Amino acid sequence: MRNERHGEPLSGEELELFPQYLHRFARHDADLFALVEVGDFADPRYVTVTNEPAPGVDRCAYRRP
Repeated sequence: MRNERHGEPLSGEELELFPQYLHRFARHDADLFALVEVGDFADPRYVTVTNEPAPGVDRCAYRRP
């Protein structure tokens, strides 16, 4: 399944499902870590999924959806 609606915000249903998909991805597909580049080539965003908080960031800074 491919969705090419990159220029649109997530719908309410998509926004509700996103944390569930992210949880499943982190639990089953990202063994120790995953590095992903998303967004426009001219203005990318970098996503890191790890089993540890980012260096210097307290665990309480993270929220669980």
